[in-house]
Amino acid sequence: MKKILFILFLSIPFSPISALASSIDSMQISLLTCSPGSEIYSLFGHTAIRYEDKSRGIDVVFNYGMFSFRTSNFIWRFVKGETDYQLGATEYRNFISEYEYDGREVSQQTLNLSQEEKEKLFFLLQDNYRPENRIYRYNFFFDNCATRPRDKIEDCINGKIEYKETSEKTQSFRDIIHEYTSNHPWERFGIDLCLGSKADKPISYRQKMFAPDYLHKSFAAAIIKSSKGEKKALVVATKELLPKQIEQADDKPSFFLTPLQVSLLLFVLVVGITIYDLKRRKSSTPLDFILFLSAGIAGCIISFLACFSEHPTVSPNYLLFVFHPFHLLCLPFILKTVKMKYKSWYHLLNLVVLTLFILLWAVIPQRFDLAVLPLALSLLVRSGSNSILAYKKHK
Repeated sequence: MKKILFILFLSIPFSPISALASSIDSMQISLLTCSPGSEIYSLFGHTAIRYEDKSRGIDVVFNYGMFSFRTSNFIWRFVKGETDYQLGATEYRNFISEYEYDGREVSQQTLNLSQEEKEKLFFLLQDNYRPENRIYRYNFFFDNCATRPRDKIEDCINGKIEYKETSEKTQSFRDIIHEYTSNHPWERFGIDLCLGSKADKPISYRQKMFAPDYLHKSFAAAIIKSSKGEKKALVVATKELLPKQIEQADDKPSFFLTPLQVSLLLFVLVVGITIYDLKRRKSSTPLDFILFLSAGIAGCIISFLACFSEHPTVSPNYLLFVFHPFHLLCLPFILKTVKMKYKSWYHLLNLVVLTLFILLWAVIPQRFDLAVLPLALSLLVRSGSNSILAYKKHK
């Protein structure tokens, strides 16, 4: 019965007349900030808005981070940057129990809003929750579960929120990504492969708020400047709803070897096999097949993201000098020239490109995961050895 009343409450338009029945003390709106989880979609934490009306027994959380993996073509749409999220509304007790079960911290910042501002914000959220309005095109950096609550709160303020820069440190989107993935090297490696040079440009203080923790810190130091010039703190009280876990097993790496360790082992293996090939003057075709096939598949993914995805920070991506579709498209030609020990312009060109990439590593306007270096060297060594073997045959 309570759930039915809850749904009916959200479906009834809110009005100043109905608000008169509530005292100012009975209505409270807060920003909830949740700590990161173990799944890749929860590594960066979460933000939601809590609305409480004690006189009506209403305690609801508005959450802009709702999505479903069962949505048709979800993976394909996600890669293209066409992921649709929606605003969800749930009872507070159900919301908090989920995070308590996962052992995640939840902090509450009670907003210092006037009665009129509270009513306006609730009306905006209620209107957003209508079926025709609740779905929106998600963007990880610019329109997500943290930026949406911030924007809605700003829209209801009778004046302007002034944010105070809490750090003078220059940061990029990639810097912040690395903060949250420091204990998840494989996830960080995958994200770094997909992000292009735009993710390395310095971002503004406001842009940092795409991350829930940064939004939390910004709200803690922010003030509201009214149209009359009066100032007051945006947050009137902060409370830890769920305590911080001292030790979190989820912070442990998901795999005992890091991408750098794996790539270094691969490089050592490639060098060892290549030395053996040069001694016997015969190339290992299976190794070339695996290396160039893998590099080609990775190149197809990176190329698709750079050329066709709507994600705003995936292009340009200078990793295409190392991993590109031509490795895959030219694979039959590569294997044929290796087997017949013909001179290969492909290997010569690849040798030059990879050499320049490695030499210019520090000045290319994009940060690369260090694991990319041994991978690039592995491809370089194979192109170099095949060129040497072809040269010796025709000498």
